[in-house]
Amino acid sequence: MTPVSELIAVRHTDLYIDGEWRPASDGQRIEVQDPASGEVITTVASASVKDALDAVQAAHQALRQWASRAPRERAEILRRAFDLVLKEKEKLAELMTRENGKTLTESRGEVAYAAEFFRWFSEEAVRNIGSVSISPSGANRILVEHQPIGVSVLVTPWNFPAAMATRKIGPALAAGCTIVLKPASETPLSALAVTGLLEQAGVPKGVVNVIPSKRSSEVVKAMLKDPRVRKLSFTGSTEVGRLLLAQAAEHVISCSMELGGNAPFLVLADADLDAALEGALVAKMRNNGQSCIAANRFYVDAKVAEQFAGALAKAMGDMPVGPGLDQNTRVGPVINEAARHKMSGLVDEAQKDGARVLTGGKAPSRPGYFYLPTVLTDVPPDEQILNEEIFGPVAPIVPFRDITEAIEFANRTDRGLASYVFTRDLATGLAVAEAIEAGMVGVNRGFISDPAAPFGGVKQSGLGREGAHDGLLEFLETKYIATTW
Repeated sequence: MTPVSELIAVRHTDLYIDGEWRPASDGQRIEVQDPASGEVITTVASASVKDALDAVQAAHQALRQWASRAPRERAEILRRAFDLVLKEKEKLAELMTRENGKTLTESRGEVAYAAEFFRWFSEEAVRNIGSVSISPSGANRILVEHQPIGVSVLVTPWNFPAAMATRKIGPALAAGCTIVLKPASETPLSALAVTGLLEQAGVPKGVVNVIPSKRSSEVVKAMLKDPRVRKLSFTGSTEVGRLLLAQAAEHVISCSMELGGNAPFLVLADADLDAALEGALVAKMRNNGQSCIAANRFYVDAKVAEQFAGALAKAMGDMPVGPGLDQNTRVGPVINEAARHKMSGLVDEAQKDGARVLTGGKAPSRPGYFYLPTVLTDVPPDEQILNEEIFGPVAPIVPFRDITEAIEFANRTDRGLASYVFTRDLATGLAVAEAIEAGMVGVNRGFISDPAAPFGGVKQSGLGREGAHDGLLEFLETKYIATTW
């Protein structure tokens, strides 16, 4: 196991403001824990409100020059960043596993995924295309162009510490915006390491500023009160998203919100159960179940529910649990004790209400924040575990009688991020996909993330989209110019 000090440059544990690595103005630091052991692996600087406003000032000063750079120049910097991330893939993966807990295989996958956002948006940077048309009256021309929205505050979660950063940084820089990134205090090392690579790629000073902070609410609130900030892009819980939307409303700041999910996973009677099982393991167990698009509720036709539940329980029960750095591990720890306590409480409550545990249902006796892969069956349709984002390796199964009931169960939530449908009949699958209230649907697929696809939800799962061309548009303002020639 490589020492953390060899995985990161010493300076990459400080704040990055105006092209310089520096400590917090008041000297405060954040302890970063290894979830597999609970041990502190290092500390990073914890930004104060002053540091946050310094970062906004740096971004504001750099904005005009960066926005005026040729799109191809911005694209080439992002392309170099893509190459550098892949070059450092192994170091970044090990660092991510140390601070996040996911397996090395998952971390390598995330690093590759994170890099792809730099490549995708290096290509999108040159596709900021406007239009020219003649007004219906013929009196003038209508010119439409898209300009950078301005200084953008990016707030990212701990579950995908590199990819959630690059998914926001890539389009912001491609559009010509400057940014202040506040990564999650649980996992700041990956974002800081990626920042170092952006610096190497040639990002000018002030364009990218990164401020980890254990005083998140204070520093973000202060930035949203600064009139120079024109964009907030947030990924996190719906509860925190509501608060940030209220704060952003005071200055009418444009908001992109990728919020909580409660994804249903529907298995119809005619589904290929082997394919459904494979898809379920991907949709449920990616990142130990700690994903906003993780399958959270399993609705299975009563005709095949027992067979599917037994197969899922065996597959999940056979997964080796342990530290992510162990090559044999398939399931690592959850992020912290609070997360484990929450899911344990949901499982216990479901059991009291009649649910049966087919496998797991408890924490193993070992150091770290582990919880055994768990499958519950006979779960009442109104059980609390179906209303909460579990964010862990727990799969509750509810049988349904017909497709109409399955759709009703799927839509029985105020969230609408992702969903999954398995059936051999494509027409039925597409009809169900259209009836489910979600921004993304996987039909016979358990993996749906793609930088080229628009990622986002409906209802209280968010506003706007990330990835695809849509992601670039989130950081652009439309300007109409009327002229006669």
